[in-house]
Amino acid sequence: MKATRILLTAITAVLLLWSSLWIYERYLSPDRNGAQEQVLAQRQNTQLMPDEKSSIQIYRNANPSVVNITTTVLNYDFFHNPIPSQGSGSGVILTRDGYILTNNHVIEGAKRLEVTLLSGRSFRARLIGADPSNDLALLKIAHTEDLPFINLGVSDALQVGQNVYAIGNPFGLNSTLTTGVISSLNRTLRAPNGRLMENIIQTDAAINPGNSGGPLLDSAGNLIGINTAIFSPTGSNAGIGFAIPVNRAKKVADDLIQYGRVIRPYLGATFSLEVTPRVAKALDLPVSQGVMIGEVYPNSPAQKAGLQGGQQKVLVGNREIDLGGDIILEIDNHPVTSADEMISTIESKEPGDKVTLKVFRRGDLLNINVVLKERPENL
Repeated sequence: MKATRILLTAITAVLLLWSSLWIYERYLSPDRNGAQEQVLAQRQNTQLMPDEKSSIQIYRNANPSVVNITTTVLNYDFFHNPIPSQGSGSGVILTRDGYILTNNHVIEGAKRLEVTLLSGRSFRARLIGADPSNDLALLKIAHTEDLPFINLGVSDALQVGQNVYAIGNPFGLNSTLTTGVISSLNRTLRAPNGRLMENIIQTDAAINPGNSGGPLLDSAGNLIGINTAIFSPTGSNAGIGFAIPVNRAKKVADDLIQYGRVIRPYLGATFSLEVTPRVAKALDLPVSQGVMIGEVYPNSPAQKAGLQGGQQKVLVGNREIDLGGDIILEIDNHPVTSADEMISTIESKEPGDKVTLKVFRRGDLLNINVVLKERPENL
């Protein structure tokens, strides 16, 4: 019995000694304390890089002005029964009283629009107006308190290589920030309605489905574009995204707020044919570039200036075109090579502006002055 007690006592003493040594090495050893203090000091001394701090600040400042837009569209089954379906996109608050800018393709055809703020509160939205040719739309929500709104920048001094930041709700993942650079400027892009959009910003900041309508920001956190489209064979980000420049978006928004529509200049003529060397050879024309006028609308600026449309209808494939009209070679001394180019130049003007057209008409070169007017609402 005595031997057992001695053995237990010895074992206990050994365990106590081992425990003491472990505690000393683990917590009390000068070397250990020094190592821990060094790790702690390293953690305390670890600081974010300046570009990281900048990204964080841009996100914190701009994110409250980015909203999620949920749309309800009615589809119909085989028996013509209505079936509601939902889609989503992004938008950005422009003013403290609730005007929100987004893409037209986000809200097109929607029977119900709902806007969700960063706080999680949702509001029914009213469509103020849309500009399909620039893929932009303006919404309004009723709100009793001032809303956080985005700071507007400018897009006429952007440079390839400068940093940009995109915020949106890709795949329903709210408040997602992606970063990149401006990859190129002055791109052209087809709007969903087929019209050509010019001066588009190209970026490699990741833009995915659901980002449409969200802001593209510069390194000061100012809005420089509205994200609108991606180029991708799979439908997901491939490093090529496009944004509508803020200068254009601001003009569209201002017009929609003030007039409920976009004010555009109007020539009042259709273009039936783009003249190329091949077309010129086939039609035996002495000019090799320009656009041929197909029809001149009554009481339009084109008619008042004396422009003439085609007098001969010709069937080309399944398309009937008017031949024999004036061929516009230049506008304000700039060569015209396509109908898109002609339309874009006209729309860069204001109602009341005068343009000078160099026209080929049955062997003669004419300079014709045209005073543009506002496009009628039904056109």
